[in-house]
Amino acid sequence: MKGLRVLRAGPQTLLQDGGRQGWLHLGVSPAGPLDLKAAAWANRLLDNPWGTPLLEIALGDVELESQVDTWLAVTGAELPLRRDDEPLPLWTRFALRAGQRLKLGFAQRGQRAYLAVAGGFRGEAVLGSVSCQHREGLGGHGGGGRALQVGDRLLCAPAQFRQTASLPWPYRPDYSCSPVLRVITGGDAAEFAEDELQAFFAQAWQLSPHSDRMGARLCGQAIEPPRRQWSLGVTRGAIQVPPDGQPIILQADHQSMGGYPILGWLHPLDLSRLAQCPAQQALRFTPVSVGDAQAQLRQFYRFFQTA
Repeated sequence: MKGLRVLRAGPQTLLQDGGRQGWLHLGVSPAGPLDLKAAAWANRLLDNPWGTPLLEIALGDVELESQVDTWLAVTGAELPLRRDDEPLPLWTRFALRAGQRLKLGFAQRGQRAYLAVAGGFRGEAVLGSVSCQHREGLGGHGGGGRALQVGDRLLCAPAQFRQTASLPWPYRPDYSCSPVLRVITGGDAAEFAEDELQAFFAQAWQLSPHSDRMGARLCGQAIEPPRRQWSLGVTRGAIQVPPDGQPIILQADHQSMGGYPILGWLHPLDLSRLAQCPAQQALRFTPVSVGDAQAQLRQFYRFFQTA
């Protein structure tokens, strides 16, 4: 089977699918795309099922040469996109013929772009998923948990559509503004002093440059966590508060256990917006009820998983 040959791999380009589910009890994180919305739309534009393997491209600077006639879609971060010397729009599916090159420049807004191909990229599944998890050496190209490198070949099948399709402008996210992210308070929230909990929501935090796919670290006026002397299972979106009072929001490659007090959980759909924030981005948070978050998440999955 032919596919796309990697001519330039960018700072970090990872093969991801819907995630490695069902292994947290053995210490294996789920991985998967950081921006669920952009990844879902990239596949939806190509009529791919939910979780079809695609590329997560951090910061851009990727060049691919096609060895097959196929169709692709690129969503997420705003970056220059060219087919040979022809500019292409984002959030749109387009044809790529054998011998043509696709070039993604550096991101101008947002942090991660998602490149999907019709029918999905082929990869070696590890524990039921091709999602790349570098820390544990799982998934990705070749199954060893590494990012793409120059010379890699991404296998995919030929595909044909009759016409292009685009996501309408009103549905495209705006990565230029400072976001207000919704938080479901819970976990150890009742153990925090009331003024410390209010301080979390009252101030503007900054996203630390030390953030990664394991956790988004916040910088601001420290809040004092309650004392805790035991560990428990953690999930993506959990907001941990370590002794230094600088919260950490767990991301897709999070650990399975943690001992820091948990203030609450970021709304699952707002994890996508967080994934597109650059270092030093100002972030604010606002409470949301469990019921509202559940209803919105059900609507999201109902739309994409029944496509």
